[in-house]
Amino acid sequence: MGFHGSGWWSYLSASSEQPRVTWGLMKRVLRYSYPYRWQIVGMLTLILAGTGLTLVTPLIMRRLIDVTLPAKDVQGLLGLSLLLLLIPAVGGMLAVWQRRLNAIVGEGVIYDLRAALYAHLQRMSLRFFTNTRLGELMSRLNNDVVGAQNAISNTIVGIITNLIQAVAVLAVMLTLEWRLTLISVLILPLFILAARRLGNRLRDIAREAMDTNAQMNAMMNETLNIGGALLVKLFGRSPMEVERFNQRAARVRDIGVQRAVLGSSFFVIIGLLSAVGTAMVYGVGGYMVILGTFTIGTIVAFGAYLTSLYSALQGLANAPVEFATSMVSFERVFEVIDLPLDIQEKTGAHVLKDAAGELIFQDVTFRYEVVEKNLLSEVRRYGQMESVTTALSGDKRGASPADGREEEEMSPRSQARQQALERVSFTARPGQLVALVGPSGAGKTTLTYLIPRLYDPTQGRILIDGYDLCDVTLDSLSAQIGMVTQET
Repeated sequence: MGFHGSGWWSYLSASSEQPRVTWGLMKRVLRYSYPYRWQIVGMLTLILAGTGLTLVTPLIMRRLIDVTLPAKDVQGLLGLSLLLLLIPAVGGMLAVWQRRLNAIVGEGVIYDLRAALYAHLQRMSLRFFTNTRLGELMSRLNNDVVGAQNAISNTIVGIITNLIQAVAVLAVMLTLEWRLTLISVLILPLFILAARRLGNRLRDIAREAMDTNAQMNAMMNETLNIGGALLVKLFGRSPMEVERFNQRAARVRDIGVQRAVLGSSFFVIIGLLSAVGTAMVYGVGGYMVILGTFTIGTIVAFGAYLTSLYSALQGLANAPVEFATSMVSFERVFEVIDLPLDIQEKTGAHVLKDAAGELIFQDVTFRYEVVEKNLLSEVRRYGQMESVTTALSGDKRGASPADGREEEEMSPRSQARQQALERVSFTARPGQLVALVGPSGAGKTTLTYLIPRLYDPTQGRILIDGYDLCDVTLDSLSAQIGMVTQET
């Protein structure tokens, strides 16, 4: 049971069944980040400083073990111990500053994205809202925007931090012992293989989870609002709606379990690979200590660097998964922002001021098209700038193309024409009181909705003070029209 058509969202889902991170998508994200470029520079500087501090600690430990303790240097011991205390303190302060800049960038980008999304929705025509599931729309506006925020604040910053850490640690390890360093990176191809094997599946599951949650939210909104609850009770559909909801909720549950299992498997595999590399390094390094070519302090420092390296590599191995998954949120938000506007004003449109109020209908015809739900071919037609529309509240639900193509061009199985107005002509002069009289469904509401351009006529034109409505700016037209709706 559905109280609104699902065509728009069928288009959105069908167009993104295989989410991929493209350069075009990345450029759009970067454009939203550009106003915060100096905060990003400061954040990167703090990341570099924090990474530098982490590199110092193992070297202090090596000196402590190889030099200070054998020499029984108490003063040196106190000095090195003090350094080991100060480094985490300074690193903590740097981390707080970095987190603050990170929050400024993340919250700022999401504010701009949410504002752009809401502004675009405000410009959409009435047909969009009569054919859109509110729950899915709210999911895009809230859940997906929050997912995009997580991408900015956590995923991307984590990738940058791990990349800097891996490069810096690897450079220091090469200066300590290049042979052990080569051994430690032998497992790197296995990291990449594991990431590719599980990464694509995790990304697809993330997308499915978003879509399924959006569908469940839409169903709750449809059946729990006053109109939906009334219909459910009037037609005795409570058991069916409960069963339908349980099916959706069960799918959300199953996806969550599947996602958790795959995620855990990924980290277990990466952990095992790290253990193999660590065992190899300590085995070879220990043998070098026995031979006297390697000091105990050096192998301890090398082990600390190895832990940092594998930690960074683990994050980077999972980076394609996390990055692609987080980009899904941006993709879903941009899908809505990219929906074309079927009611637009022309370049150089006239600004209507102090309208006298003469209104002329000239051979105005308006038709609705009733579109079956989930007809993806018809919905994709909207995505190609051929508007799929839905009927007005109070009239029969349906859709009408902006180009006014004849009925025989449409599939008779999937669509049917609903003639609302046909060749209507009249003039309402300034100061004249005009009453529209007719039975329910005669098109009275439709006619009044054409005046503020909530819809455009299929044929004919409407003039106000001699100007075609299509030649007048939307804002100035709205400013000259007052309306009390039948729902008020």
